[in-house]
Amino acid sequence: MGRQRIGRLRGQVIAVIVAAALAACGSNSSTSSPATSEARGTLYETPPVRAASLDAATLNADLAATTSGAELLQVTGPPICGVDIYYLQFWTVGGAGESTLDSGALMVPTGAAPTCSGPRPIVLYAHATQTNKAFNIANITDPTNTEGPLIAAMFAAQGYIVVAPNYAGYDISTLYYHPFLNATQQSDEMIDVLAAARTALPATFASSTSDNGQLLITGYSEGGHVAMATLRAMEAAGMKVTAAAPMSGPYALEALFDAVMFGDVDLDSTVFAPLVTTSYQHEYGDIYTATSDLYSPTYATGIDSLLPSTTPIATIFAQGLLPETALFDSTTPTVTVPGDGALSAALTAALEEPPANSSPEAPIFDLGFGSPGLLNNSVRVDWALDAAADPDGEDAPLTGAPAAPTLAAAPPVYPLRNAVYLNDMRNGSWAPTVPTLLCGGDQDPTVYFSLDTDTMVAFWSSLPAGLITKLDVSAPPSGSFAAVQTGFQMSQTQELAFLESAAGGGLSATAAQQELIENYHTSVAPFCALAARGFFQKVLAE
Repeated sequence: MGRQRIGRLRGQVIAVIVAAALAACGSNSSTSSPATSEARGTLYETPPVRAASLDAATLNADLAATTSGAELLQVTGPPICGVDIYYLQFWTVGGAGESTLDSGALMVPTGAAPTCSGPRPIVLYAHATQTNKAFNIANITDPTNTEGPLIAAMFAAQGYIVVAPNYAGYDISTLYYHPFLNATQQSDEMIDVLAAARTALPATFASSTSDNGQLLITGYSEGGHVAMATLRAMEAAGMKVTAAAPMSGPYALEALFDAVMFGDVDLDSTVFAPLVTTSYQHEYGDIYTATSDLYSPTYATGIDSLLPSTTPIATIFAQGLLPETALFDSTTPTVTVPGDGALSAALTAALEEPPANSSPEAPIFDLGFGSPGLLNNSVRVDWALDAAADPDGEDAPLTGAPAAPTLAAAPPVYPLRNAVYLNDMRNGSWAPTVPTLLCGGDQDPTVYFSLDTDTMVAFWSSLPAGLITKLDVSAPPSGSFAAVQTGFQMSQTQELAFLESAAGGGLSATAAQQELIENYHTSVAPFCALAARGFFQKVLAE
């Protein structure tokens, strides 16, 4: 989740990094040969193409020469190593088991510093939601690719080998859909790209840099869910993982989706809806018979092949193919529970559009309603009936019982809710066995901290002390992450002042605050990445 918006700082920084990269880029001089096998995890082309090569000194100087670059350096710190970025192509499978060629990035540290060569740890990174089907995290010349440069500067330039897939459905993948929030497919894909990267590493220009066997898993937003699912899958398979740091991810999916269906509509929900329903339709086959079962007539035609797309999302909104914010219709559906008028009334009331000023989030939630809404009212009714019969532990307002961090007692009957249940990280009662950091921000309007990070921490409350670490970047600074929290909060103050200034558009205080909230989810990313790096360093030093 968390469709990436390009911030003022990050959008400018990409141009700086691109200039440095293009000055020193080159392809591998060796002759590449394609693999004859399509077995998953097989590297398609050996050696892989080197897409860019960045010298640490030049990169540092170019970044320091600009205001935005200097701001990035304040978060990441100066580069210690140079970075070679390789474009990986490898085989994996889609949600329905389809074989597909996939792609991603291998970022290898280079340079004379002791931490830049020899045996080094690997950071396996999962990116946030993208609507652009052509997205390629290895292509740092793409101004919409905010995460590629960030992880290069944050991890690779500090001596970590970085491996990151583009995900099935993107770039060269032949899938016309993306297996969005599909825990099994996406974790398998992460394992596949790691296998391909380990095959590729000895064949790169930086062959003196090798895998030391220490594996660190992280990812942001959708990638946070992917990172946690990957940790679970690797532990189940007996693979060695050193530590993990999922960031701002939708882990407790059932609790989150229940909240959204009852009116707490998160930002970008109209993008997430077609991605998730198409994904689960390919995985389970029972989400709908026709798209009109779920979607209003205005949007139903072609929605199952709409995203990801090479058409910019702003154009898709402008063409009326998706509403920008109206997930639900403004007309409240009526819920009827045979023989139970009180419950019928309670469920109907729970589906009402949030009244103005009912909570600090009400202005955001209110954006999720319009005419017509994206989803049919019948979807909300069916979901409400299922949630009432088999509530998630976090559905306390619905049931009147104390909130609990537990899944529904039994698999839901409504197919879409059941698919969400199956991909919830609480399913199976798994718990990490390695140090795990959960980082995010409690003002996030896209992935709710209280229903995801807090719920998982509570779900794992019986684990040994110190195994799970929680970080809220918006909380009062304290402890080992105080500098990260202070840095994030200062950046928010500075961004608010910028938005209110003439240079930032001269917005009113109210409008500037709204803009700040809408960009909050993206703004957290570099600071959680910094926290993840510090966390990894601490674990590796122990």
